[in-house]
Order: sequence, then C-alpha cells, then structure tokens
Amino acid sequence: MSAVAKALLAGSATVALMLGLGPQANAAEQVDVELVLAVDVSLSMSPDELEIQRHGYAAALTHERVLQAIAEGAYGKIAVTYVEWAGSTSQIVVVPWTVIANRADAERVVRQLSAKPPNSARRTSISSALEFGTDLFAESAFRGLKRVIDISGDGPNNQGPPVDLIRDAAVAQGITINGLPLMTNGGFGNAYDVEDLDRYYADCVIGGPGAFMIPVNEWSQFPEAIRRKLVMELAGPASRHWAAEEAAHPPIVLAQAQPKYDCLIGEKLWRDRSWLWDSR
Repeated sequence: MSAVAKALLAGSATVALMLGLGPQANAAEQVDVELVLAVDVSLSMSPDELEIQRHGYAAALTHERVLQAIAEGAYGKIAVTYVEWAGSTSQIVVVPWTVIANRADAERVVRQLSAKPPNSARRTSISSALEFGTDLFAESAFRGLKRVIDISGDGPNNQGPPVDLIRDAAVAQGITINGLPLMTNGGFGNAYDVEDLDRYYADCVIGGPGAFMIPVNEWSQFPEAIRRKLVMELAGPASRHWAAEEAAHPPIVLAQAQPKYDCLIGEKLWRDRSWLWDSR
C-alpha cells in the first residue's frame, strides 16, 4: 500500500471514530422497544403494596399476550430494565438491561426481580425518576425502534425539578413516557395525595408519540393494568392487540395536547404541610 493510501485510510478511520461510526457504534443490538420500568417505592406504599407491584410486573412479563406482542415485533425481542424510585436521590436498578425474546428470557428477568425484597425511601420525585430513566438509555447496549419509560406512582412530584419540564426534555429526545397512576390510597402519608392523580399524570407526566396512561383505582386491578399496558406499549396503536385491548376494556387516557393541571401541586402540598411526617 502506498504512503498516500495509508494516509487516506488513517484519516478515514479517525473521522469514523469522531463521528461515532467505529466498530462499537455498530455493536448495539437491535430490538423493537427499549423499555424502562420505573416503579414507585416511596414510604406512602405499604410493604404489601410493594410486593403486589413486584408480583404484578412478574406476572405481566411472563403473560402469554405480552410474549406474543414481543414475538410479533419486527425483531421479535425487547430490552427491559426495572428501576425502583422514591426521592430525588433514590433510584435503584433492580434488573439491568436485559433482552426478552421468549418465555425463558422473561422468566430470567422475573428471577432477578424476585431475588431481593423492595426497599422504601422518602419523598416522591417523578422528575428525578424520569431523568434517571433517560440516562439509562444512554447506557443501553441496545437500539430500539421505540424508547419508552413506563412510570407508576401513587402521588404527585414533591421533590426535584418540575416534572413537566423534565418530561418535555425527555420527549424532545424521542422518548415516550407512559403512566400508571395508583389511585389506591392504601399507604401512609396521604396528606400529600391528590384525588385526581389520573388528570395530573395525563397533563404533567406522560408524553411523546402515542403516550397514554391506565389508572388503577384498587390493587386488585393492578396485575391486569400492567399486562394491558405492556401489550399496548409493545404492540403500538396500529396493532390488532391495541384494538383488542380497547374493545375489551374502558378507553385508555391519552396525553393531553395542552396541560391544564397545576404541575407543581405536589411541591405546593409539601411546602404547605411540611410540619407533617416526612413520608413522601
């Protein structure tokens, strides 16, 4: 090879590395969806409720309809990570990024999910959970056709940045945020609750292409709500699975075009009632 050819080759390699086109840039495994499951473990959740959440996700991930929705994707596989969150500095990755392409993969995730009991922590920072979830996509070794944060919680944001601003920043990066507002009122610290948490989630939390939420009004509804939500997230609005779920159940709530709710309601409740026990 001539000196000129060698110089051109070396220059091309340098440019490729600068542009992120080197060998590692092409190493990301293609999946249909990169899914962050972000689950509230603030002190307002009782130990029994924390277990119901874990069991609900475990049952949903191994449900036949969820596995079918995964199998029918373009790549037939998804990448999932499971995170438990509370206050602005409380985010724990329980299950790191893992591929699910079949039942054996799903059962492997369930074993990881069941290995250690959940731990509670103070306060409720949906915004910090969304920031943490957004950062997890940068650490993922996968490349999904969709990137989704699936966030569940039983109260409004009361710590960290304003939730709607963080939501908008994530959506600007092409991330969809779906919600599961838990309107169960079964834990502690209910002085910081809002009665219409579903409206709060619709206006302040969820967003992005096809974003939606499914309210849970009692814990008996939780396993089915998780299953429905996963099927719809993995299948997408144009699929027969989405149509079947809408036909069999009440309509889901889509993201609102214009926010109408006071997205700082949680922070205001915390400020006005700061003399109470620091539970949320």
